[in-house]
Amino acid sequence: MFEQTFKNLDDVLWKEAGCSSELDYIEQASWMLFLKYLDDLEQERAMEADLTGKSHDFIIQPEFRWSTWAAPKNDDGTFDRDNGLKGDDLTDFAKNELFPYLEGFKQRASSPDTIEYKIGEIFDEIDCKFQSGYSLRDALELVDELHFGSQDQKHEMSALYEEKIKNMGNAGRNGGEYYTPRPLIRAMVETVKPQIGETIYDPAVGSAGFLCEAFTYMRKGDLSTDDLNKLETTTLYGKEKKSLAYVIGVMNMILHGVEAPNIIHTNTLSENISDIQEKNRYDVILANPPFGGKERKEVQQNFPIKTSETAFLFLQHFIKSLKAGGRAAIVIKNTFLSNSDNAAISLRKELLETCDLHTVLDCPRGTFQGAGVKTVVLFFQKGAPTKKTWFYQLNPGRTLGKTNPLNDTDMEDFLKLQPKATESEQSWTINIKDLDPDTYDLSPKNPNAPEEEPLRAPQDILEEIAELDSQSETLLATIKELLKLK
Repeated sequence: MFEQTFKNLDDVLWKEAGCSSELDYIEQASWMLFLKYLDDLEQERAMEADLTGKSHDFIIQPEFRWSTWAAPKNDDGTFDRDNGLKGDDLTDFAKNELFPYLEGFKQRASSPDTIEYKIGEIFDEIDCKFQSGYSLRDALELVDELHFGSQDQKHEMSALYEEKIKNMGNAGRNGGEYYTPRPLIRAMVETVKPQIGETIYDPAVGSAGFLCEAFTYMRKGDLSTDDLNKLETTTLYGKEKKSLAYVIGVMNMILHGVEAPNIIHTNTLSENISDIQEKNRYDVILANPPFGGKERKEVQQNFPIKTSETAFLFLQHFIKSLKAGGRAAIVIKNTFLSNSDNAAISLRKELLETCDLHTVLDCPRGTFQGAGVKTVVLFFQKGAPTKKTWFYQLNPGRTLGKTNPLNDTDMEDFLKLQPKATESEQSWTINIKDLDPDTYDLSPKNPNAPEEEPLRAPQDILEEIAELDSQSETLLATIKELLKLK
């Protein structure tokens, strides 16, 4: 229904001089989509209030409402092109009046968990990058064709938005920071199995892929009004440091049906983990923290195990932030399993002694586009030490890449075998007591993989070639004799 509209919007953004990359495309599309969503929400609430004989207090003042400046209409529903802003008048209004007004909601909101606060946060983080008011006018008219009224419309919109996030991830290294392959996320969620009444947390939320997939998983079936309200308001929590990722994450959750996402724009690692109390802990953590980053010494001081590796600091935060009995599924660079530096060894020891690391999913190279590193997924439960760990070596049977991405079918065998830790050619179990106590090395070494045939000696190969050549000469001679007889 809306796919062509999204393609047309991309064409407009591609031609706009102020937008130079996929990152710009999704940023500019996001703020327009958000305002259109907000207008649809306001209109729906006003209609509901009118039906019950009540009045509705609009969040946005009349002159800043979508229907006033972005999509003014004639009585017949067509665009009022005579009175609608365009050209420099439109860009001047957006940059100098609209954005400052919307940004001000951050200060005027009653609390951070309101949609008013989210409005302020979003427009505090991004700018209108359109240089041409005519391009902006074209973009606004396209966005106005999109509607958020029904669940089917929201579902299609969320799928199209996810595709834009994926394209952003494929565009390059920076975009890839925000995108975790959805088949992998879905498999992680399916393994952890979050339930209504539990809290789910991602402290490196990015595009909110984990929270959105957890929401979709928990939304299945007929939920009571109370359970649905609980799912939408007090279940999903996230933190994000980067401005663009924060905006995309909030928008992605809104499109999935969470009106005022509990995502905080903050640097998780700036928090001292010794300050984390029971009220700050969660039942489930799903995350793909940045890896390869280098954190400053003042950030490292917030953690008992000092290291500059961003992912290792996040892992300490995860362990500390889980409730007793809480479950986690974490993507991390595979070198975590074997690094010989003191921090890595100490962290492996801490994880194995305080949590049950029951499953390790070893992902092939190419699982993450643009990352250039191999990763593993750690599945663990807090509260009891690890005795055994089940390893699964994912092998899709092809080289993964941009044109051959990971898909849901690739994860089926893992999901089938994982519940009972079944051994196969791709899976095996280790006893933690057998690890070297000096290193706690967890490097995946598959004892069940079929043995490869030993390489043949060069002399044997040469002799076989000579024999085949001799046979060929004999056959050729026979054919020549047969031809003479004719």
